[in-house]
Amino acid sequence: MKGLRAQVASFDPAVRLLMVNQFAINLGFYMLMPYLADHLGHGLGLAAWAVGLVLGVRNLSQQGMFLVGGTLADRYGCKPMILAGCALRTVAFALLGLAQSLPALITASALTGLAGALFNPAVRAYLAAEAGAERRVEAFAAFNVFYQAGILIGPLAGLALLTWDFRAVCAASAVIFGALALLQARALPARPPKDRDAEPAWRAVLRDWRSIAANRPFLLFALAMSGSYVLAFQVYLALPLRARELFGERTGLVTGAVFAFSALAALSGQLRLTAWAKRRLSGPRAIALGLLVMGAAFLPVLPGVYGASQLYGVIGLTLCAALLAWGGALLYPFEMDTVVRLSGERLVATYYGAYNTASGIAVAAGNLVVGALFDTGIAWVPWVALAVTGALCAGAVGLLDRGGYLRVREREPALLG
Repeated sequence: MKGLRAQVASFDPAVRLLMVNQFAINLGFYMLMPYLADHLGHGLGLAAWAVGLVLGVRNLSQQGMFLVGGTLADRYGCKPMILAGCALRTVAFALLGLAQSLPALITASALTGLAGALFNPAVRAYLAAEAGAERRVEAFAAFNVFYQAGILIGPLAGLALLTWDFRAVCAASAVIFGALALLQARALPARPPKDRDAEPAWRAVLRDWRSIAANRPFLLFALAMSGSYVLAFQVYLALPLRARELFGERTGLVTGAVFAFSALAALSGQLRLTAWAKRRLSGPRAIALGLLVMGAAFLPVLPGVYGASQLYGVIGLTLCAALLAWGGALLYPFEMDTVVRLSGERLVATYYGAYNTASGIAVAAGNLVVGALFDTGIAWVPWVALAVTGALCAGAVGLLDRGGYLRVREREPALLG
C-alpha cells in the first residue's frame, strides 16, 4: 500500500482524480450489475429471453457506441464526455430501480451502456495525456489497481444493500455516479481540444475514421490483442461452467470466491509486475509474455476435468483465476501505452473507442465459440483451445514487434480533450 500511495501521490491532481473516478465507477457498476439478472428473472418475473434481451442491449449499446464516444471526446473534449457519461448512468441506474415494464428496462439498460461508451474512452485518453509519454505505463498500472479495487468491493457492497432490496442498490449506484459528475465538474480541468479546423463535423469525423481504418499497425495490433479479451472474459463463462460441474447448485458461492480472488491477485501483483517488466522487457515483449501467462492459465484446470476430487478442481480454478489476473496485469499498462503510440498521440480517445469496439466484437464471437466447444462434450477441448489462443496471440504480437509494426509513429499534434 505504501508503494501505491507514493506512486499515486507523484502524479498531478487530475490524474489522481481520474483514478479515484475509475474506482467509484466500478464500485457503482459492480454493486448493481451482478444482481440485475436475478432481479429481472425472480424479482420482476421476466422470462429468460427477456432477461437476456435486457442484458444484451446493455452490452450492445456500450460496445457499439465506443467509437462514437471516443470521437465525441476528441472533438468536444474529454471532460464533457466524462460528465455526460456519469450523469447519464445516474439516470439509467435510478430508472433500473423504478422500471417495471420491459420497454422501460430496455431503455434503462441501453442508457447504462451508452454512458459507459461516453466516459470510458474519454477517461483513458485524458489519463494518457495528463501522465505524458514518460509516465503513461506507470499511470495505467496504478489506474488498474483502482479499477480492480472497484470490481472487488462493488459486489460486496451490493450484496450488503440487497438485505433491503434491489431498489436500494440502484439508488446507491445512482448516488455514486451523481456525486462523481458533481465532483468532476468542479475539480477536473477542462483541457479543451486543440487545432480543430472549421470544416463540417461529419466530414472531419469521417476523415478521422478513415485515418484509423488506414492505420495498418493499429488494426493488426487490435486483431492480435482481441484474444486477450476473450481469455479474460472466461472468468464469467468458462470458470463458472467448470464450477457448476464441480459443485452444482453451490456454483454461485464458488464463482464469487474465484472472482474475488482474481481481483485480489491483480491488486497485489500490478505494481510489482509493471516495475519488473519496465526493468527487463520492452513493451511488446511484456505484452507477449502476459498473453502467454493468460493462455497458460487454463492448463491447471485440465488434469481435473476427468473426475479428480473437488479439492483439486478448486485448486485448478484458483490457479486459473490468478494466472489470468497476473497475465492481464502484466500486459495492461503496456497495451494502453501501445495504443497511444500507434495513434501518433493524435485522436487518442477515438483510437481507444475503436479498440474497445473491436475487443467487444471479439468477446461476443469468442464466447460463441467457447460455448460451442463446451457443447462438444469433450472435456479437454475448450481448455486447450483457450491455452492455444493465448500462445497464438503472443506469437502474433511478437511477429508485429519484429516486423517493426509496433515502433513509435511520428508524433502529430495532440487533439485530446
